[in-house]
Amino acid sequence: MGLLEGKNALVFGLANDKSIAWGITQAFHREGANIGISYAGEMLERRVKPLAEQVGCKWLEECDVTKDDQIAAVAEKAAKHFGKIDVLVHSIAFAGRDELSRPYYQTSREGFKNALDISVFSFVALTNAFLPHLNSGASVMCLTYGSGATKVAPHYNVMGVAKAALESSTRYLAYDLGPQKIRVNAISAGPIRTLAAAGVGGFRDMYKHFADLSPLRENVTIEDVGNTAVFLASDLSARITGEVLYIDSGFNIMGVQMPNKEEKGEGQ
Repeated sequence: MGLLEGKNALVFGLANDKSIAWGITQAFHREGANIGISYAGEMLERRVKPLAEQVGCKWLEECDVTKDDQIAAVAEKAAKHFGKIDVLVHSIAFAGRDELSRPYYQTSREGFKNALDISVFSFVALTNAFLPHLNSGASVMCLTYGSGATKVAPHYNVMGVAKAALESSTRYLAYDLGPQKIRVNAISAGPIRTLAAAGVGGFRDMYKHFADLSPLRENVTIEDVGNTAVFLASDLSARITGEVLYIDSGFNIMGVQMPNKEEKGEGQ
């Protein structure tokens, strides 16, 4: 029997089979959850529909998270299909390419608003819309990048600011929903080759050196994140809320980033 057997889990933000959301969806399916998937825009439907079929997903809905009426409509549709919801996953982030290629001080007002609206407020809005339909003991989670939220990650710019706001929102939501026994947490994954990561300048170099600089000397996969999401979605994490869990081979604990001497042939 799987850890999520009988639980109803919704995943927002699936884009393709390289998405972190796909790693989470697969892991939920493996552990017996009833899965619902939401995606952004008609252009993604042709990529997402075959993936939904792979995991036996019968509830697949488009949702523009910048529109409150669409969020409300999707929440009602989900409630009608599933009844109560046990797991809600927010895997949504966006910043314009210009905002990620120029210095942070050149961030446009519109670019700032879009990044915070789509990457942060959508998490609050989805939680609010689904709250009447969440079971007691439900788990709500989002995807962050803690190293860019708490420190400077070159080229991450306004997304780093957005992730800082997302992590703060996680804590405030955890406080608000705690009395209803609903947990809210964030997962901070190390660099993974996703569609979103492709828009971040310098990502290839970061990814290339990540395994050399992290304590475990390994890159992170969407399967790793999926397993962590299962833990947070399951009763094993019943007393964990308001936290940011790092899945990054220990990269976040490092101070000065220096290559491993042994791997560079400079050891004993």
